[in-house]
Amino acid sequence: MILPVLFIAPSDFRGRGVYTSEPIPKGTVIEIAPVLVLSKDERAAVETTSLYNYIFEWDDAGGACVALGYVSIYNHSYHSNCEYDMDYESQLITIRTVRPVAKGEELFINYNADADNETPVWFEAN
Repeated sequence: MILPVLFIAPSDFRGRGVYTSEPIPKGTVIEIAPVLVLSKDERAAVETTSLYNYIFEWDDAGGACVALGYVSIYNHSYHSNCEYDMDYESQLITIRTVRPVAKGEELFINYNADADNETPVWFEAN
């Protein structure tokens, strides 16, 4: 499920991003996406490809997942307007707004999983 008001367009921050054509209230589920779960060995292979920057940590065993839908296109912000939640049993990621979002605004998630977690992410830590 992807809200029909979402669209992908060029981003001033990194490549492409996800935007909204209508205002979205705080607490709105804007996307529920299935994931493809990768084992630790599969993750290691993917990390040698351009998909490395698009996978999500998935389990304590070193696995990861590739999210379908728009999930991998949301750009990172330490003070994001959305957050994501992982449903391990159903193999889904849900994106929800954490504050009201204006028409035309880019939607961001914090890659640290918490909306205001300022721990440096991998591409800024190096």
